[in-house]
Amino acid sequence: MKEHTVTEPDPAPSVLDHPVRVGIADDHESVRLGIKAACENAGFDVVDAAATVRELVDGIADRPVDIIVLDLSLGDGSLVTDNVHLARSTGAAVLVHSIADRVALVREALAAGAAGVIPKSSPTTTVMAAVASVARGDVLNNLEWATAIDADRDFAKAQLGRRERDVLHLYASGLPLKMVAMQLGIAHSTAREYLDRIRVKYVEVGRPAPTKVDLLRRAVEDGILPGLDPDGGDGRG
Repeated sequence: MKEHTVTEPDPAPSVLDHPVRVGIADDHESVRLGIKAACENAGFDVVDAAATVRELVDGIADRPVDIIVLDLSLGDGSLVTDNVHLARSTGAAVLVHSIADRVALVREALAAGAAGVIPKSSPTTTVMAAVASVARGDVLNNLEWATAIDADRDFAKAQLGRRERDVLHLYASGLPLKMVAMQLGIAHSTAREYLDRIRVKYVEVGRPAPTKVDLLRRAVEDGILPGLDPDGGDGRG
């Protein structure tokens, strides 16, 4: 899996067969209007923009949205985790667009399932590139994400053994579990047991990963992707 570090503008998604459909939640009107204008200039379809996530979701109704650009701190006093979950309930991916020095809130948003973080200080072209990347289904792995994780020691890594990390690395990279087992020279049932154990360990540290996409996020967050964590031990778990 390649690392997605957004540095160049790439406003046209290569997988979607329609213009990127965007929702915007930010309580500063000037920011909302600025993002809306930038999205429209990039050829994206802005479905709705609102000051709160609840207002945005109500405004979207049943219309499909690919990505919601979300500010971390909204004026209604809502919680970051609740906002990310509510935004994702529309079926959209979530891109955090906020002040990058709010490490604890960034970490909370990522743990809740946000696909990445882009600072408000970023150039417009970089923000639009991030929107396009996340809308394609990519996990945005950039400096702001890495800094938020590294700076917050409460972001606990699951204590995975070496074989568990091997299984997660291959499975989260896109291989079917049967191929993971073949590549590692173990039985399919054994690979399944490792995968079940991995999920249990992530639940134990408060970072559940029920889906393959969630496992991909955890693998990126913990340094297992794009490469195995060189500091990990060889415990069997």
